[in-house]
Amino acid sequence: MKLGVLARPEHPEISSIVGRVVAAAEDLGFELHGDETVSGIAPGVGALAATVASLETILTLGGDGTLLAGARLAGPHGIPVIGCNLGDLGFLTAGPVERLEEMLGRVKARECVEEPRLALDVHCGDRTWYALNDAVVHKGGLARLLRVRVWVDGDEVGQYSADGIIVSTATGSTAYSLSAGGPILHPGLDALVASPICPHTLAIRPLVVGAESTIAIEILRGMEGLVTVDGQAGGKLVQGNRVTVQRSPNDVRLLRLPDDNFFSVLRQKLRWGDVRPDEA
Repeated sequence: MKLGVLARPEHPEISSIVGRVVAAAEDLGFELHGDETVSGIAPGVGALAATVASLETILTLGGDGTLLAGARLAGPHGIPVIGCNLGDLGFLTAGPVERLEEMLGRVKARECVEEPRLALDVHCGDRTWYALNDAVVHKGGLARLLRVRVWVDGDEVGQYSADGIIVSTATGSTAYSLSAGGPILHPGLDALVASPICPHTLAIRPLVVGAESTIAIEILRGMEGLVTVDGQAGGKLVQGNRVTVQRSPNDVRLLRLPDDNFFSVLRQKLRWGDVRPDEA
């Protein structure tokens, strides 16, 4: 089985963790292909970039950011992705680093639960991005409002004066959208959420639409802004630019361990229901 590995390079113990992956791969019969961080630590590992289409699973070593990078790499190719959490939250990852060898064993034995997650295609002019969590149109670092016009399936919703607007999947509803006051959606829902960021009027509230809808956002009145995808990619926007967000035909095939589910993760990671750490 060909296993791709992406790693968070700045983690202080990444060398020893990659060493554990290499040792487990030898025991389980994985053929490893790593990113620059992994191949720099373990020179015998194949190059990830040249073999993405032939991989059977991708493992990420880091937090949610590393998993999002892995999902954007794996999703368009239909490759399952599983995350090992090296950070604090790790909401999307399958388990902590203490369970790394168990995770690899379950991947090899095909004992993980696969959850297809809706992904986004984000377009602006000739630029296109793929996202698992969200696309954000925002004002950047300037302390002023951004004025935009929003459409759903060609029908005008209205003009927004806000710090920006987040269009998220159900998976991304527990990320930036949640911090901006958006609802929590079960990841199995076929829906998109448009959440304004600090709107200038209380009349503008988060909006949930069907997953087959197309949401368009146009920059107005001499404004300049940014579009950011999954917090990691994007570009600049000027007046007249229109960002369109729609469901991608390629879902992300996210893997989790059989003893976890969405609600157990809510309890453990977000303290859902006022659960204390020793009660999760």
